Amino acid sequence: MTYEAAIGRLEEVVRSLETGDAPLDESLKLFQEGIGLVRHCHSQLDAYEAKVQRLIDTPDGATVVEERFEEGE
Repeated sequence: MTYEAAIGRLEEVVRSLETGDAPLDESLKLFQEGIGLVRHCHSQLDAYEAKVQRLIDTPDGATVVEERFEEGE
């Protein structure tokens, strides 16, 4: 699932929970789904952040991706 799709579904889940119309069992399932979606989005953002952190500007102005990223750099 893409980040955008997960955010869209998360918004639907939140709207459903905010109405308060769902039975308790369904609300719990929606809440659990929402937690899973938040974790999925967080994981994707962490992965994207790691890629961005590997971007290095070279002296000639070109941008390259460093293939090896060692912890602590």
